[in-house]
Amino acid sequence: MPQVSVRYVGLVALLALGQGACHDLSSFSTNGGSYLGPVVPADFVRSGIGTNVNLCLTFDVDHLQDTPGTLSTSDGLFDATPLRSIPQLWQDPLSTLQFGEGRTKNLIYVATSRTDGGSGADVMVVISLMESGSVEVRLLQGAPNFAPDGGAASGAQNLFAVFSLTRQSSPCAF
Repeated sequence: MPQVSVRYVGLVALLALGQGACHDLSSFSTNGGSYLGPVVPADFVRSGIGTNVNLCLTFDVDHLQDTPGTLSTSDGLFDATPLRSIPQLWQDPLSTLQFGEGRTKNLIYVATSRTDGGSGADVMVVISLMESGSVEVRLLQGAPNFAPDGGAASGAQNLFAVFSLTRQSSPCAF
């Protein structure tokens, strides 16, 4: 029986482990289609957005580090708004963010919302590519203001919304 070197076995094991850490994300590209879904209507995970709002996402995994796609919402807050990458993030441990189960990859972007006054505001967008092939999108902007007495203060409301999206073969309709 031939002797197998420990060094060789270790190298093969390391390569196999490294292969398991990489995921092929190409199946998440929409290629003319889109992902569409409703906001989770529960008040404890929703602020600053209506209960009947839908979000549509186009996505291209070949452009994860520049402009990977667009967001549109049925309420007009986003209208084919480009997702913008944060260049420094790709060199930071935050780019490996993992939370919850069933997620293949979590990605962080910025998109500029549309407001009635015409000036937009930057919104953080967390995209979770799910093992099931679906996508979750979280929108985050600001935080509630609190008065010195601990009560709610007047001023801009924060935005927090979670959308559960499924693939569709057609482009965004709004």
